[in-house]
Amino acid sequence: MRNILVQADKDAGMAMRMESALAIGRRFGAHLSFLISSPYQQFIAADPFGGLYLAKEQLAQAQLADLEIEKRLSAELAREDVPWDVAVADGDALSTMTLAATLSDLAIVSLGARDRRGHRVPTIAADLALTVPVPVLALPPERGPFDFDAPMMVAWNGSPQAANALRAGVSLMGDARNVVLVTVGDDEGRVPAENALRYMSRYGVHGELRRETKSTGTAEEVLERVAAEISPGLIVMGAFGRPRLRETLFGGVTRYLIEAAPAPLLLAH
Repeated sequence: MRNILVQADKDAGMAMRMESALAIGRRFGAHLSFLISSPYQQFIAADPFGGLYLAKEQLAQAQLADLEIEKRLSAELAREDVPWDVAVADGDALSTMTLAATLSDLAIVSLGARDRRGHRVPTIAADLALTVPVPVLALPPERGPFDFDAPMMVAWNGSPQAANALRAGVSLMGDARNVVLVTVGDDEGRVPAENALRYMSRYGVHGELRRETKSTGTAEEVLERVAAEISPGLIVMGAFGRPRLRETLFGGVTRYLIEAAPAPLLLAH
């Protein structure tokens, strides 16, 4: 991981994204790119007769806010020991992050904070995992920054998505106190869990295999229970093995764990 992309704004999760990016950047000697997304087109309005109007005052305020974020980030990063840059892109967060991730090795975003009902406010994490060819590290804002030493958990079902996530995540596992690879039920897809363990071992990561049944709940509920037992600092998982629309309508592991988020998630589709 030599090129790390970080979503930059003034939300509650920015500090955790920065600290996590700095930790990973130092470990791999990576360059950190912080991207501020500004959909300036929202300040252009059309009337029924085909005329276009620019909300100049609101646009100026938005540009000033972006400049303040850029200056603050630059001042903080100037004191750090990793190479970095801060850029402002015209467009919404998903489209600008998707384009910037084309030549990145990892994208770091936050999951939403919880509202008064305990539900997470939606962020771009799920959509980004579907649209970019790189893993997405999604950080719950209520957790601390990424910790290389913490236990780590791999959700394994033998799917291409799970394999992509494992390939992306194995480089982060070398110093973990323990790594637990979890399967749920009898369906392991086309790639057995033992093959995944063998792959990890060739990177010096010697994981423990836990086979869980569905007798105590759905796959996502079982994974959440195991996560509560081992308190992982990272859950590595494939994203949306089933079509996104199906998960939206009927639920699924990705959607459930993004909402529950018992730990930072490394998502790969």
